[in-house]
Parts: sequence; structure tokens; C-alpha cells
Amino acid sequence: MTADIFDIERSSYVDGPGVRTTIFMKGCNLNCAWCHNPESKSRKTQRLWYSEKCTHCGKCASKCQSLALSYDPAGGSLKFDADQCKYCGRCELICPNNAIAICGYQTDIEQLMEIIVKDCDIYAATGGGVTISGGECMLDTEFITELLKECKHAKIHTAIDTAGNIPFESFERVLPYTDLFLYDIKVITPELHKKYTGVDNNLILENYKRLISRGANIIVRVPMIAEVNANETEFSKIADFLAQYPPQSVELLSYHAMGENKYRAIYQLEPERFTPPSDIDMEKYKNFI
Repeated sequence: MTADIFDIERSSYVDGPGVRTTIFMKGCNLNCAWCHNPESKSRKTQRLWYSEKCTHCGKCASKCQSLALSYDPAGGSLKFDADQCKYCGRCELICPNNAIAICGYQTDIEQLMEIIVKDCDIYAATGGGVTISGGECMLDTEFITELLKECKHAKIHTAIDTAGNIPFESFERVLPYTDLFLYDIKVITPELHKKYTGVDNNLILENYKRLISRGANIIVRVPMIAEVNANETEFSKIADFLAQYPPQSVELLSYHAMGENKYRAIYQLEPERFTPPSDIDMEKYKNFI
């Protein structure tokens, strides 16, 4: 059994308690306008090209065996044909300026467990463990269920980072092997959720309430964005909802622009821009919660 992932971060301290190994899986069924991992949206392997780093030296084209890259030395122009690309990674290896990155590869549970168990002593010492993230990792329910089983067999704390836009049956499969859910709640107003993510949030909120009723341990994470939810109207709705269905705790995450450069590198387009709340406003919302 295999799955597509795009990164493994060891020694993470922002994806649940303690020091953790976070596995980032490819594929998502939301299209958040502010996504800080745009490389996670597609299940396919992707090529990122950072134009500001590229000197148009042509070395990548010289190593491209699929002829996806072509170079005109006279004009210094470099062209890429995605339909031809085999994503072999030769261009990434030869680039002297790290202007190219190949993102996404298949792995299996055995390979992941070999990495995960290396840090068992650190998990034990810090109260950490493994977090499966994405993208939306719950789209690969069968795979992550088996991975979670292996982690529990090794007595490793487990967490799932999810936006919750999946059938509840998927949650029922992972519940016996999941110690903690990191659950995104972005907004409460359905129309606003659909505007910025492409889907409404009826299923997301219903799944959250059902998880609470099952006694699941949940940390709610709210991305705080000035143009979207960091205002009294929408944030008061979030706070009221969480007061009615209280999680273990709430984390307010101020918007950051880390995803913007990756978005340009993938799509060669300018992303939509957003604004983080001020420090004063963030403190106000934290106190309100």
C-alpha cells in the first residue's frame, strides 16, 4: 500500500504536543485562497520553478532526457513543457541556484515507519509523537489507518491534522488509533467559507460536533486573516460555536505569506494577497477565546 506525500518534517513543535514527526500528504478537496502549502493541493508530482533564482544558464535543459526543457542560448530563454516532464529530478539536482524543486513522491508504510521510529526517545522525553497532515490526509483513509495502527503498536502518540471535509465514516475508521485531532475551523458563515475555500462548511461543522460527541481530543486551529475572519462579526460566531462545542484547546494562527512564493513557483501566477491581524488584535482575540 502506497500514498503520495510531499514532505516529512522531523523535530516539528507546531503540529501537536511535544516534538513530532509530521508527514505531509498530497491531495486536498478544499481550495483555500490563503493556503500556505499550495504544493499539497494536487495529488500529482509537481515542478516548482523559482524565477527570481533562475539565471537562465540552461544546465537543467542539458540534463532533461524527456525534452520537457528547452533552452535557446542566443536569447537565454528557457521553456518548460509539463506534458513531457517525467519528474525524474535531474533538473533539480543540476540547478546551481536551487531554482527548481520536484515536489511529491510515493512511499509506503514500512518506509515511513523506518523514519518515524528513529525519534521514539525524543517523543517519550517531550510528550511528542507523529502527526499526519497535508493537504487533506483523511482523503487517504485506508493508508493512514494502517499507518496509525503501526504507530500505536510502537506506542507512539498519534495526531491527525484535518479540515474535516470528508464523510464521517472516515473518522470512524481512524478514531480507535488517533490520540488527537488538529481540526481547522476557518469561518462559521457558509457563504464566506465557500467564497474562500470553494466549498461550504456544513459537513465540516457537523463532523466536528460528532467528534466532540464521541469524546475525541481536539485542538481547534483557526487561521486568522484580516480580510476573512479577524473581525468582530465573524470571530464572534467562531467563539460562540466553540463555546457551545468546546474542544480541548484553541490555537489562533496569524496569517503568514509563506505560501505565496510557492504558489508563484507552481502556477507562475500571482496569488491572492491577505493581511495578518495586528499583534494587538491577535491578543484581543486570544483573550476573547
